[in-house]
Amino acid sequence: MSDLLFRLAVGPDLATVVRLRDDAARWMNARGITGQWQPGELGEEHFLRIMDGGEVWIAEADGRAVGAWELWWEDEDAWGAQPPTAGYVHRLMVDHDAVAPGAGRRLLQAAERRVAAAGRSLVRLDCLAGNARLTAYYRDSGYQVVGHKEGKPQPGGTAKSFTLLEKLVQ
Repeated sequence: MSDLLFRLAVGPDLATVVRLRDDAARWMNARGITGQWQPGELGEEHFLRIMDGGEVWIAEADGRAVGAWELWWEDEDAWGAQPPTAGYVHRLMVDHDAVAPGAGRRLLQAAERRVAAAGRSLVRLDCLAGNARLTAYYRDSGYQVVGHKEGKPQPGGTAKSFTLLEKLVQ
């Protein structure tokens, strides 16, 4: 696999992002990581809405999409009203059949660079409160647990509890 290239998603990428997300959900479920994501939960309309108010990024290798993430500039559902000092990473996903170990961290680092380039000093994210494996992954990536959010609204209407994490970037 060649080096990863990162670019903003555009309209024709919507089906690809949905596929990546559904594949990541199946990968998690196959490994006993249940409750975080389910296949079919988000469609193109979700990612189009994010593209209208934030950013959806694609990671490519050898001309093929192998990962993606959302970058929001506010997240009041999880964090409440905040000054514009952070970027919020959501739905970090990789095609585990197409990338080498460590690709997820590279996507996360690209998101951190984008937040810093926008002049913001914090990257914030959240994960399902009971997902100890993912919480450990983010902690190993330099994030600190800074709180919990009970009953955060989710696509499809089911509210869940989340662990809130953040990292200082420059």
